[in-house]
Amino acid sequence: MRVSSGWKTPQNFLMIISIVVPIAFSSWMALLNNFVIERANFDGADIGLLQSVREIPGFLAFTVVFLLLFIREQRFMLLSLAMLTLGSAITGMFPSLIGLLLTTLLMSTGFHYFETLKQSLSLQWLSKEEAPEVLGKFISVGAMSSLVTYGALWVSLEVFELEYEWVYLLFGGVGFLLVLWMAVVFPEFKSDVPQNKKLVLRKRYWLYYALVFMSGARRQIFTVFAGFLMVERFGYSVSDITLLFLINYLFNFLFAKRIGRFIGRVGERKALLFEYTGLVFVFVGYALVDTSEWAAALYVIDHLFFALALAIKTYFQKIADPADMASTAGVSFTINHIAAVFIPVSFGFIWLISPAAVFYIGAGMAVISLLLSLNIPAKPEEGNEVRMLSWR
Repeated sequence: MRVSSGWKTPQNFLMIISIVVPIAFSSWMALLNNFVIERANFDGADIGLLQSVREIPGFLAFTVVFLLLFIREQRFMLLSLAMLTLGSAITGMFPSLIGLLLTTLLMSTGFHYFETLKQSLSLQWLSKEEAPEVLGKFISVGAMSSLVTYGALWVSLEVFELEYEWVYLLFGGVGFLLVLWMAVVFPEFKSDVPQNKKLVLRKRYWLYYALVFMSGARRQIFTVFAGFLMVERFGYSVSDITLLFLINYLFNFLFAKRIGRFIGRVGERKALLFEYTGLVFVFVGYALVDTSEWAAALYVIDHLFFALALAIKTYFQKIADPADMASTAGVSFTINHIAAVFIPVSFGFIWLISPAAVFYIGAGMAVISLLLSLNIPAKPEEGNEVRMLSWR
């Protein structure tokens, strides 16, 4: 890999994009539930449909490997970021079901292609030894960016009393300008190992695929329905949600790098066992909670567990052929979003009958993930991918 002199390095490139994304995407997420309820009159089924549409580009993330035949990964990442920030910027201008479906599709296509390429380039540019801590550092940097974003959101809404369309345009626009700056300033970095430009599905990666699938399934419970619970049942305002996100990202800023270091020290198996055990209790708590304060506490704890999920990425880095990073990143995002396409819309109808049932199912998903993580070796590597049931 060619490393540019000075501060224009691959690590700094990845660090800056970790700052850019929260400005556009975190603001989009923070405003969404209040915006769709107050301006577009959404119910549980509508939000489920919107979130299912949001996940369709994730399901199609495997197509990234075909597009890499025509465009380099780094350039493709910047183009994806431009789509993400532009889609977020224009969201407030279309307060209807159709309008939100279209702007969400644009934003989400950029987001999911970006996340696929970020995973690929991170695992190519970082060594196996440094990856857990550096990936944790990127989460911490992103959390600080989110903290600043949510603070600015709160000021925009409470002090300046800006309308939704102006807030979306402001934060999405700032993100878009930063993407243009990065495209001009940073040189093109080259990886040591040429990447496969075809779909790669290997039997020996089966445990990684299974963990990714279950991670995508349970993540939808948090992303779609935990936030919706706060607004619909406990009456959280957009300012309340913004403050809750501030707390979430403060915790990530303080602990994400340490969590990465923790994963590097204890190994992926123990880290994931800890995560999934905790999530069982969190989801059961969501089903039973009857006060807004306890709901907020569960929301913060749930969000903190997301940092531990980087153990799945570092597990794959240790067992994989270096030439498989780009292709498998696309395949894994597609696997991650198989459940994400149908869970929001189908669970939206379950929500209309019993919100608690949605979270009990989430607890069951966490139990399945816990059982799968038991199969990770203490020292995973190529040729030692699983403890048992090795299918080649």
